Amino acid sequence: MQFIALTSIGIEQLLQDELTQLGASVLKLTVGSVTFESDTLTAQKICLSSRFATRIMMLIASKDTIKDKEALYNFARFQPWQEYFGPKQTFLVDFSGTNAELKNTQFAGLVVKDAIVDYFQDLYEVRPNVDKQEPNVRVVARLNRETVNLYIDYSGPSLSQRGYRTAQGKAPIKEHLAAALIKRSGWLTDITQPLYDPCCGAGTLLIEAVSMARNEAPGLEREQFAFERLPGFKEAQFLELKELLAAQVTSPNLYVIGHDVDRHVLGKAKDNCRKAGFGQIITLDLGDATKLKAVAKRPGVVISNLPYGERLGGTAELISLYRLLGQGLKQHFANWHVSMFGSDESLLKLLKLVKHKQYKFKNGPIDCLLNNYLLDEKQVQQSEAQTGLNYPASEAFGNRLKKNNQALKKWLKKDEVVAYRLYDADIPEYNVAVDVYLDHVIVYEYAPPKQIDEEVAHKRLQDVIFLTGQQLEINPDKVVVKQRKRQKGDAQYQSFAKRNESFTVTEYGAKFKVNLHDYLDTGLFLDHRLARRYIQQNSQDKRFLNLFAYTGSASVHAALGGAKSVTTVDMSKTYLDWAQENFALNNLKNARYHFEKADCLKWLEHATGQYDLIFLDPPTFSNSKRMEDAFDVQRDHIKLFTWVKNILSPTGTLLFSNNKRGFKIDQEALEALGLKAKNITDQTLSPDFNRNKNIHNSWLITYA
Repeated sequence: MQFIALTSIGIEQLLQDELTQLGASVLKLTVGSVTFESDTLTAQKICLSSRFATRIMMLIASKDTIKDKEALYNFARFQPWQEYFGPKQTFLVDFSGTNAELKNTQFAGLVVKDAIVDYFQDLYEVRPNVDKQEPNVRVVARLNRETVNLYIDYSGPSLSQRGYRTAQGKAPIKEHLAAALIKRSGWLTDITQPLYDPCCGAGTLLIEAVSMARNEAPGLEREQFAFERLPGFKEAQFLELKELLAAQVTSPNLYVIGHDVDRHVLGKAKDNCRKAGFGQIITLDLGDATKLKAVAKRPGVVISNLPYGERLGGTAELISLYRLLGQGLKQHFANWHVSMFGSDESLLKLLKLVKHKQYKFKNGPIDCLLNNYLLDEKQVQQSEAQTGLNYPASEAFGNRLKKNNQALKKWLKKDEVVAYRLYDADIPEYNVAVDVYLDHVIVYEYAPPKQIDEEVAHKRLQDVIFLTGQQLEINPDKVVVKQRKRQKGDAQYQSFAKRNESFTVTEYGAKFKVNLHDYLDTGLFLDHRLARRYIQQNSQDKRFLNLFAYTGSASVHAALGGAKSVTTVDMSKTYLDWAQENFALNNLKNARYHFEKADCLKWLEHATGQYDLIFLDPPTFSNSKRMEDAFDVQRDHIKLFTWVKNILSPTGTLLFSNNKRGFKIDQEALEALGLKAKNITDQTLSPDFNRNKNIHNSWLITYA
């Protein structure tokens, strides 16, 4: 009979070899599958023994002239369905593929279902039922252009589910993929050598390795296969086959070690090992892959599914892990073979190892690589310069961080500043900003110019991230990386994957909640620090208005400075709620503290009342859907001042600020309004922003 074995991309050749060894005759190898012929007993043996297949399906029929609904119905209608199940059994049709006429897989599946039901109705005058949850038989139909293949699911639920994994780590791999990695690592050629996984997670790689070394058929403990429900199944013959396979299990002496830095995940690994029956074979312990130590007196194989992508945390953590892991391997694992599995080749390059072989796989939808290395004498003796940065010139960035930090120390201590800018594109090739928040740091990557090679920019950023943590002695898990680019519309309100992690920083007696992960900005604009201090020092008994208020930090300073009333206006409910949290942090509660959610331009146009001190820091440009009209601060600032004049008390002051480079106030139009402006930009730039005179512009505007 003819069957098809499904697998993941990259495992097909291993599966083909395995099928041949198990007694099948391979007919064709295609992407993600291998077609073979065998008798039913051999097919059952394959279901029990295959480590690389995810599903086995038995071919019923194939036809290459299926153009439309009628042809599909007739093809399915005249198959001998009674040979595979009876009218009292339930079934399900799984249909995939489309063509010009059959454009909907759900509709095509219903056509096949109707054909099967009609077949049994005509033959037995009984209609079998469909069960979408646990059918007795699963019919699989695959359409490719005008060819339809009809199968019976022979194995049942995924063969990758061995039954031992009760829990998994943060970056799991399926068992069949783990088996493929073990095979490709070369460890099975000599199972007497040590096997070590420094990032073992839930232990899947090590469990599969031990199972393979013991020649343990992975399906022996499975409760039931789909073929056991087919009419021709012979239970006695199957039980005899299972006994034969069980007798082939061996008990070699194995030295298998797994470490993980996460105690909780390691607990899952231990549970999985116990359930697999390997609790006494696999040694598991806490261990940090960035601080490797020798684990055996003789060489063996290091293998790991390394953390990657967004599934496991920040970029800084990953860069540090890969760099330090590479250094640790060279220091403590001379003459070992190393197999590292990951999705990002640029991260794998940070190991600074020359790969011996590379294999490509798919882990679910993710393209991944398995790189094999031999830590021979040449690799181990590589200089520290080779194991460190991508570019030696990056040392200049690290030195600049150190220099800036030293220069700011006196001011930071004097003003008790805990959140500040340390670096802002001081060296053009390293186009980032670095902000410190207590024991955390944010690296903002400015979008590189188009003429800069993307890979070069990426490697420089890796150096920046690594050196930032190293120079400031900040743990990698507290280094946050974001890309800052020109904002359009309401992009400033863009949120990222929510982590809901926040903490409090202080500033001139005020406390503020900051969140470094969930939004592009943190909740506190550092460059306005001195503007906020001015507001605190000049708000006693004043009626204060804060427009485009963001998280209300200027409002907090006004309230702490003794303002008679404080009105905070922003169009974002999220930020207004945040502002109220900031007020609560500072124990500020007063009936004259108002928070208004509104389009600030519209609010200002129709505002009434009088204010003695107004802080106006509008966006440079906005075409937000929440605003009725596009706004440009250069073009529209006089319109703003016209509206502000209506609510500015005769002795009042407007503190106007914006971040547009090259902004110029229209002095003539301002004078026509009866107002005058005093540029105080230099007075609002604190030492950490003195290097960038274009960070913002500030004016005090009063009546002439």
